[in-house]
Amino acid sequence: MKALVCGAGGFIGGHLVKRLKAEGYWVVGADQKEHDYATSLADAFVLGDLRDPRIVQTLFDQQFDEVYQLAADMGGAGFVFSGENDADVVTNSAQINLNILRYCRESGSKRVFFSSSACVYPEYNQLDPANPTCSENSAYPAEPDSDYGWEKLFSERLYAAHARNYGMTCRIARYHNIFGPEGTWQGGREKAPAAMCRKAIAAPADGEIEVWGDGQQTRSFLYIDECIEGTIRLMRSDIDCPINIGSESMVTIDSLAQIAIGLSGKQLSIRHVDGPQGVRGRNSDNRMIRDLLGWAPAEDLLAGMRITFDWIKTEYDRSPSRPA
Repeated sequence: MKALVCGAGGFIGGHLVKRLKAEGYWVVGADQKEHDYATSLADAFVLGDLRDPRIVQTLFDQQFDEVYQLAADMGGAGFVFSGENDADVVTNSAQINLNILRYCRESGSKRVFFSSSACVYPEYNQLDPANPTCSENSAYPAEPDSDYGWEKLFSERLYAAHARNYGMTCRIARYHNIFGPEGTWQGGREKAPAAMCRKAIAAPADGEIEVWGDGQQTRSFLYIDECIEGTIRLMRSDIDCPINIGSESMVTIDSLAQIAIGLSGKQLSIRHVDGPQGVRGRNSDNRMIRDLLGWAPAEDLLAGMRITFDWIKTEYDRSPSRPA
């Protein structure tokens, strides 16, 4: 079996390559950069900008049994909600998806997975941090809280249309805040779990860490291994509608910060500061994945945070810049 992983130089893509290789697949990875924290296990790795149709065309000089499209211009709240990156986020990601679909179709590689996001869900359903609504059928009427969410929603429609009109098999997952080792932990694109771990590691023993907003905004966070498991199961299923892949263990951002503080062993306080936050509440609704796939994530948040914290601590200790 042959698989192509677009975005193989990224966090989720890197872990996905490992899983596919463990299953005996022959894997081609593609990205504009090599993985920052691990050597790719892909049998071939194409280093190139997937916005360029000529690069994407070279990937499809053969037919793949499975194509995983994870490549996107993205990051955490500090990147997505700053307002400074909207044009690039929409343009870059849309161009990548247009290219991938075109050459999937032309090469006969008809089974494609697309990584969408919980950011497609309407802001009006996520104003109450204690009771957000993120069931799959709540995505319309559409009103995502960011251009990143709008691009993901457009791309979902793009894949669905290709499935209808060209006989392709498209599987779409709405990821909810994936975290774990070998992911971005500094520089502005990191997600909240990595940011909290880094801040707790960098703080002096009796210091403080900053949390954007009042800390009462809520999220759920899914450990990378369960994300990969859900992705593989969905790809090989007959589910032809978008589906959540996320945890239902919702916590406040203050609680997430307290987990990181506890793992550090320090007596740290939390200081709330202004910063981009996104919606007030978000939690995966896993009723559909249980009903249709017969599976749902069950990993404990603390267990995943402990592994992530230890990995970031190792990276931080050997980093010459020692970011705060």
